Amino acid sequence: MDATGTLDEALERLHRSGPERLGRLTNHAPMAVEALAARGRAGAVHRWLDLYARKLEEFPSRVEPVTAADWRSALGEPGRVADWIGFFEREVSERPWRDVLGRWWPRLLPGLYGGSTHPVIRVGHAVRTLLSGEVTEPRLSELAHGLGYWAARHRPVTGLAPPARTAGADGAAAALDAVPRIAVQDGGFPARLDRVEVLPVWAGAVVEPAEAHRRLTELVRAATHRYATHGHGEETMLVHAATAPNAVLRVLPALPRDLWPSSLRSAWTACAAVTAMYAPAVAVPCAAPGGLAPEEVFELALSHGDEHVIKLTDTALDVGDAPALAAALRSMELTPPMG
Repeated sequence: MDATGTLDEALERLHRSGPERLGRLTNHAPMAVEALAARGRAGAVHRWLDLYARKLEEFPSRVEPVTAADWRSALGEPGRVADWIGFFEREVSERPWRDVLGRWWPRLLPGLYGGSTHPVIRVGHAVRTLLSGEVTEPRLSELAHGLGYWAARHRPVTGLAPPARTAGADGAAAALDAVPRIAVQDGGFPARLDRVEVLPVWAGAVVEPAEAHRRLTELVRAATHRYATHGHGEETMLVHAATAPNAVLRVLPALPRDLWPSSLRSAWTACAAVTAMYAPAVAVPCAAPGGLAPEEVFELALSHGDEHVIKLTDTALDVGDAPALAAALRSMELTPPMG
């Protein structure tokens, strides 16, 4: 992790901006700059951020403080995002950050799907930084921003009644292949999510933490590989089928082990739901990465500049095999570069 102070400078700069823009689009900069720093490209952070800055909006106004007594009434209220961020800034200043995360993770996990899964992805990047390097005030504040964004955008999936679930599958790749596409392929993320009614059973019976970790690792790998052949269904939104479960995987080491199985189940539901919402009807073959090393692929992602490309490539490097690198390169083909 960056030891130059560049990441902390970038986070301080970004914390003057809100987590969204235009009322619904996510500010991806905190996640992207963390990925750059984590991959040894801290020297490019401010240059990339200068290009992205036109997408940033001012930090939103506060309404009234969220408290330990009334937090339930503010959960899932996007207009209270500044209040929620303030709440978590107080929490991480008064308690060890792992304790705060462990207390709030099970409360927030059922609403992982709000904000198109971006809040949990932001938390995953923040936790990786805290686990990998020095615990600094900007990095703690970044965790607070991620948790606050998640609480404000908290959005459960309510239409998945157990009798409606299809039969299970042996592995993550087969389970994703078995996900039925929703019938109406239009509208934004919330509208499509409301149409998801049937998902394969795959992770529901897991109770052992070690097995949950193994399956979640398998799911991230399968979803990343799948992007190479299915990403053309929606080049941006299908990135989240891989990056959302990978965010959960990154958080697991900071959580009590008894929370790992439920984390797997929520990550699977998110990955499968995004697959149902955006996957194309047919797969398209994808070329191999042609001998490129992982660091070369990440350099290509940085040159491309798009925030989703950077984040998917970051996940692909976590997976670390040739099909994952091919998925990263495919995202560069499908996505317009940063202008």
